[in-house]
Amino acid sequence: MKIKKEDVLKALETITIAGEGKSMVESGAIKNVVTFGDEVVVDLEMSNPALHVRKRAEVDILKTIHEQVYAKAKIKVNISTAPQKQTSQSKTPEIKGKAIPGIKNIVAVASGKGGVGKSTVTANLAVMLSSMGFKVGLLDADIYGPSAPIMFDVANEKPLSVKVEGRSKMKPIESYGVKILSIGFFTEPDQAVVWRGPMAAKALNQMIFDAAWGELDFLLLDLPPGTGDIHLSIMQSLPITGSVIVSTPQHVALADAKKGVAMFQQESINVPVLGIIENMAYFTPEELPNNKYYIFGKEGAKNLAEDLKVPFLGELPIIQSIREAGDIGRPAALQINTTSQNAFLEITKNVVKEVVGRNETLAPTEAIKITTMAGCSAVKK
Repeated sequence: MKIKKEDVLKALETITIAGEGKSMVESGAIKNVVTFGDEVVVDLEMSNPALHVRKRAEVDILKTIHEQVYAKAKIKVNISTAPQKQTSQSKTPEIKGKAIPGIKNIVAVASGKGGVGKSTVTANLAVMLSSMGFKVGLLDADIYGPSAPIMFDVANEKPLSVKVEGRSKMKPIESYGVKILSIGFFTEPDQAVVWRGPMAAKALNQMIFDAAWGELDFLLLDLPPGTGDIHLSIMQSLPITGSVIVSTPQHVALADAKKGVAMFQQESINVPVLGIIENMAYFTPEELPNNKYYIFGKEGAKNLAEDLKVPFLGELPIIQSIREAGDIGRPAALQINTTSQNAFLEITKNVVKEVVGRNETLAPTEAIKITTMAGCSAVKK
C-alpha cells in the first residue's frame, strides 16, 4: 500500500501534546512527514524535555497512524527538543559540566560490585539527612537497576513538567522530605532498560539538567555498581563534592571496593573519597543480643579504609528490618530509637563531618574533561 502524506497529517491533527492544548500539526511540532510506500517518517520537535511526555507523544503517533491510516504501516518517529528562546532579560545559562545553581554539595555513593546494599545505604542517608534539617535530593543513576521508586514507596508516581524561568523542567517526586528522580519513573516495572552507554548518559543528563531541583544542601547520586560509562558521564557532567564507597567485609567485595576508590582517586578524575561504609558487618540474633556473628568476615572494610588512608564512616549490621523497610518503601532510618536508625545516624553524621572538612580544606571539584579512551585507561590503571 502507498501511504499519502496528507492522510498522515490529517491523522496527526487529532493528537494533542500534553500541556500544550493544540494539535501536533497546529502547534508546529510536526516539522516534516515523509512517506514511501508503506513507510512513514515523522519528525517531531517538542518544547517539553520530560522523558514520559516524549514517550507518550511517540506512542500516540504510532497508534493514530496505525488506526486511521494503515494498520501495517512501518513508522519511525524522530523526536528533538526545541531550542529555548532567549531574551535580554533572561538567557538560559550553559550549565553542563558546571555546578548546578542552588545545589551546595553533590555526593556520589558507589560500590565496586552489586549486592552490597549501596542503594539501601543511599536511601537511608537521604532520609536521615532530611530528618536532620537538610534539603536533600536523590538521583537514582543506576539506569539498568533503578530501586529508589520502590524504596521510597513512589513506584507508581510520574514526574510532572513545570516552568522554571521560561523553561520546561521535570519536577522531582518528593517522599519523606527527599526529592527523587529515577529512570524507574519512566519505565514499566517489568520493562528492561536495554541501552548503550551514550543513550543512558543522555537520559541521565536530562534528569540532572532538565530537572527543577531547587535549593538543595545535598544531592546524593546512587551510582551503578562497578566502574564504567555511567560513572564517567556523571563526573564529566557534574563537579562531585565527594564520594562514598559501600562494601561488605568479604574479600571479593573489598577487592572491587578498592577499585572504586582507585577510580575516584585517578589524577584525571580527582574526586575526594569521603570514606568507606561497611554494610552487613555482623549478625546478632534477637535471642542472643550480646553475640555478634561475622558471617562475611570481620572488619574487612574498616581495615581497607585504614590501608587506603581514607576515613571509615561506620558499619551497619545485618538487620532483617532494614531489608523489610526497603521492600515496603519506608527506609529503616525512619524507625525511631532502633539499632538501624542509630547506625544510620552515626554514619550520616560522619558523612556530614567529612563533607564539611573537605569543603574547608580543598578547592571545589571540577567536572572532569576526558575523552572516552582516556576515561577507559583511567579506570584500568
